[in-house]
Amino acid sequence: MSRIWDKYLDERDTKVYSGAGFGKAFGIGKRPATIIVDVTYGFTGDGPESIEESIKKYPTSCGDDSWTAIHHIKTLLDASRAAAIPVFYTIIEGSKTSSNDRVAVKGNLFDHPALLEGEKGSQVVEELQPVKGEVVISKKKPSAFFGTPLVSYLTAHDIDSVIITGCTTSGCIRASVIDAFSYNYRVIVPEECVFDRGLASHAINLFDMQQKYADVVPTKDVIKELQELTARV
Repeated sequence: MSRIWDKYLDERDTKVYSGAGFGKAFGIGKRPATIIVDVTYGFTGDGPESIEESIKKYPTSCGDDSWTAIHHIKTLLDASRAAAIPVFYTIIEGSKTSSNDRVAVKGNLFDHPALLEGEKGSQVVEELQPVKGEVVISKKKPSAFFGTPLVSYLTAHDIDSVIITGCTTSGCIRASVIDAFSYNYRVIVPEECVFDRGLASHAINLFDMQQKYADVVPTKDVIKELQELTARV
C-alpha cells in the first residue's frame, strides 16, 4: 500500500527504518477515546477556499485541506458516538486580558482579533459541534495534554488508547501524540483526519509518528475497529 510520505523518502530511509525495527503496530485498545484537536474556524477558515485566501482573515488557517479532513473527522466522530466511546475536543483561544506571547507558537499570533476568546476563530466548526457529554478543553500550548485536565478525564473513563484527529499535523497533533505515547496510551492517528498548512511537513510528520509513536492508518480501518469493538460489547 502506498503512503502519503513515500515520495519524500529515498531508498536509504526505507532501509534504515525497516532494518532497525521501527514502525511496529500498536493496535487499538479495549477502551479508546477520540480526541479532536483544534478544529476551529481559526484553523479551517469559514469554508472551503484556497489557503492563500483563507489566511487573509485567519492567519492560522490551513485552507482547503482542512475541509477535506473535516469530512473524514465527521465520519469518525459518528462512528465514535455509535460506539459510545468518550469524545474530547481542544481549542486554542487568545486572551483578551493578558499576554498572548508564545500561545501555541512563538510570537503573539493569537493576539489576532479573529482568534481571541469568544470570537468565531476559537469556535469548533459547525460540522463537528460537540453534543451533551462531550468535553471541550481550552489550551495554550501545542499538546492537548500540557496544562490541561485531559489525563484526569481519560483516567476517569479507564481509557487505554486515544484516536487523535485535527490539526496541525506537524504542531499540535505531533505534540499531542508524543505526550499520549509518553503517558503510555496506545495512539491511533487516522491519516485522513489530520491536516496541516504545509504539504511536505504534513507527510513527513505522519511518517515519523508512524515509525515511533503511533499507528497512522486509514480512517476506514479505524472505523472498522470501532465497529468490531462495539460488536464485542
